Amino acid sequence: MRMRKISKKTLQDIEFDKVIKQATVYCSTEDGKDRMANVVPYPETSDIKNSLAQTHEYLSSYTTEFSIPNHGFDPIDRELQLLGIENSILEKESIRRLVTLPRSVNDHIRFFKKTEEHFPKLATRTNEIPLNTEIPERVDAVLDRFGEIKDDASPVLKDLRREMNSVRGQLNGSFGAALTHYLKLEYLDEIRESVVENRRVLAVRSMHRRKVKGKIMGSSKTGSITYIEPERVLTLSRKLSELEIEEHEEIQRILKELTDFMRYFEEDFEIYREYLSATDVISAKAKYARKIHGVLPMITENRELDLVDAYHPLLWVANQERGEKTYPQSIQLTPNNRIIVISGPNAGGKSITLKTIGLLQVMTQAGMLIPVHEKSRVCFFDNILTDIGDNQSIDNHLSTYSYRLKNMRGFLRKADDKTLFLIDEFGTGSDPELGGALAESMLEEMYSRKSYGIITTHYTNLKMLANELPEMTNANMLFDARSLEPIYQLQLGEAGSSFTFEVAQKNGIPYSLINKAKKKVERGKIRFDKSIAALQKERSDLRRNNESLRTKEVQATQKANKLEDTQDRVQQKLEDFQELYDKNQRQIQLGKKFDQLAKDFHNNKKKRLLLDELMKMVITENVKRQPLAKKKAEAKKAQGKQKQVENEVIQKVTKIREQRKAVPKQEVVVEKPVHEFKIDERVRLIDSKSIGTIDSIEKGKATVNYGMFTTLVSLEQLEPVKK
Repeated sequence: MRMRKISKKTLQDIEFDKVIKQATVYCSTEDGKDRMANVVPYPETSDIKNSLAQTHEYLSSYTTEFSIPNHGFDPIDRELQLLGIENSILEKESIRRLVTLPRSVNDHIRFFKKTEEHFPKLATRTNEIPLNTEIPERVDAVLDRFGEIKDDASPVLKDLRREMNSVRGQLNGSFGAALTHYLKLEYLDEIRESVVENRRVLAVRSMHRRKVKGKIMGSSKTGSITYIEPERVLTLSRKLSELEIEEHEEIQRILKELTDFMRYFEEDFEIYREYLSATDVISAKAKYARKIHGVLPMITENRELDLVDAYHPLLWVANQERGEKTYPQSIQLTPNNRIIVISGPNAGGKSITLKTIGLLQVMTQAGMLIPVHEKSRVCFFDNILTDIGDNQSIDNHLSTYSYRLKNMRGFLRKADDKTLFLIDEFGTGSDPELGGALAESMLEEMYSRKSYGIITTHYTNLKMLANELPEMTNANMLFDARSLEPIYQLQLGEAGSSFTFEVAQKNGIPYSLINKAKKKVERGKIRFDKSIAALQKERSDLRRNNESLRTKEVQATQKANKLEDTQDRVQQKLEDFQELYDKNQRQIQLGKKFDQLAKDFHNNKKKRLLLDELMKMVITENVKRQPLAKKKAEAKKAQGKQKQVENEVIQKVTKIREQRKAVPKQEVVVEKPVHEFKIDERVRLIDSKSIGTIDSIEKGKATVNYGMFTTLVSLEQLEPVKK
């Protein structure tokens, strides 16, 4: 089992204390706040994984139907101290505070027993804590839900309170009688009565005080009112006072007995306190993770750190409050790319990137979720060494460079293949040429020890070293070459130009001075920096062009989709208009046919011919009424079927007429079953599908209503239709 210990200096450099301070706000207990304030990275791998899993499970409870029970409790230091003193007595409030602990722990034990499948790591924490129902049951027998002693806490107390209630009733009755008596005599002031020393007294006008029998309890400030307890209630008041003393003594006896009972569980209370305060820390970590959108990254045993869309949590919170945007960073350290050298102009985000990596790594090893993409991968480092910020030590009378050299000595003493080092402005503080050479030697030593690290620098020789060594990579913070504004995005694979002369020109330095400075610098160095700047400008242009092309592609896709939608709507409208036109044409043709039938009937007065034609028209229209989709698919088939039906109908009608002419009516009557038709009965003509209802029956004939028309038909030609 590997042991790790991150130094206090590293925690201060990456501002881990500020993260802890923000997370501590989410604790609900004083013990939890104390524990959260002392959170540091865990020394053992198993502790880190357990803490991360517990925090992740607690965070997941906010998005599920399972709500973890409350874990809050009031400070109990004084109560536990009293339990340790023999013959001490806890007050009612102290007992109420103590019993909250076993109640809450019992709720957690029952909850995680039911939901162990959803919260396995959190459930494990309750496995070794036994369920304790003795304390809550014993306390519930003595205290009610408001924390007051129950009447039936003991038989003696129950009798005392019953007697006290009886005496209070008598006292109130006697006082009421005295109040009425002296009120009629007009001895009382307008306020009539008051309360003195928790006793009801008469407010007697001072001029009449000698006329009222009783005990004088005091007077008003002006002396105009004398407060007198009537004589008739004095005896009852004394008796009530004696009962109250007995009640107090009995309550003290009950509380002492209850305190002695709870004293046996003193160690259990410490266990409950430890569990609930630890739960408060887990809850605070989960709530803070929800605040910063923290997630659990993939934990890998390989030496690999791959942070995707990583945010600095302190910057994230600050920008949220200001309503500003926070830029994420993505960075990867692997055995083939162990050290990254970040270069580029100041104010480009190099230091923030450095602190982001260090802070997220320490947070992870402290069991806290981090604001990254879920596919990020994290390993654990034994040492995290930092040299960030103002390194001048006034107390030790050391210069910045001396302090940094002392710090590097510590690096060289601890660095190995399980070390992550983070150095800001590596090599600065001394002569650029000599300091750069020493920094290069130190970096080579860290490289040879297989350490992992990220440094920021302006030194050209360190950039060149990163290009030469296979497991070291240059990187730069992207900068807009035109506006000279930072983009806050890390670009791997290239060193960054410092844009020294460009930034100077932008800030108003005369061009003549800049030109003079350029002449003082070696041509090779200017050419190298100029080449880097040109590459960055080219990359900036490419990025801008890619974004423009991507925008145009999105716009073209949107236009194509819009045109396609418009074409679909036009096609649908055309189909709707065609359907409406066809429907109107059918109605017009139907109207023409009906108008022709009306004219023919007007000329020849032949009802049977009219009936036959109408039936043929109805049957034809019924055949036409088919679903639109089916009708489109079978349009040609429907037309042929329609003609066939028409021909069959004509043939059947002709056949029926010939049969009726050939067969005498008597034979038809004999063969037809006897049926007595009734009005409103559903009927149809023999061998016909059209159904109507009988409106009237007269002389062997029935008037049949088909809805659109009626006709007179012989009963012999009809047959009943079952519903």
